Amino acid sequence: MSLIQVQHLTFGYEGSYELIFDDVSFSLDTTFKTALIGRNARGKTTLLKLLMKELEYQGQIMMSEGCCYFPYEVENPQWLTLDVCYEICPNLQQWQLEKELHQLDMDGLDIFYRPFETLSHGEQTKVLLALLFLKEHAFLLIDEPTNHLDQNSRQKIAEYLRLQKGFLLVSHDRYFIDSCCNHVMAINPTTIDVVSGNFSSWYDDKRKKMKEES
Repeated sequence: MSLIQVQHLTFGYEGSYELIFDDVSFSLDTTFKTALIGRNARGKTTLLKLLMKELEYQGQIMMSEGCCYFPYEVENPQWLTLDVCYEICPNLQQWQLEKELHQLDMDGLDIFYRPFETLSHGEQTKVLLALLFLKEHAFLLIDEPTNHLDQNSRQKIAEYLRLQKGFLLVSHDRYFIDSCCNHVMAINPTTIDVVSGNFSSWYDDKRKKMKEES
């Protein structure tokens, strides 16, 4: 088990009078399959960037391993898919990638020698996710993996994620979250809470608390 521990995190964008995070503390077990939720502009993408050490902040973010972010930026989409994969993961073992793609109902040999840009959006997403989960010694940050995907592709990716190690997932699809996550990290107005369960159980608890407080 490895923990990400955040203590007294304070951050605001330069030129803004409003802080995104103000003295926020929380811890996250990296074995959890965690959904990161919060209202728009509440700070989900900002938190991912902070975990990636892309922004300067006050406070402490302590972790024993780095983070990898999805989606990867493909700099040469005209290249063959296999070449794109090696560019992203230079130490890639092809048989391992084929194994991951098989879990996503894809035949690697069918797509490896096609230009990456000719793959469908769903195929591209699955290839990049498979590469992500071949990364070792890294905590995985997954940002909106189901955008522009049909229901069948969403279901297959949810099944794939359910079998994987821990990650932090941003998605606006509550049904997708319910299908693959076992914890929720909720960005509230003044706190960040990590609770066990999926989106539905978190939302039910939230409604009960609001009713009790009204």
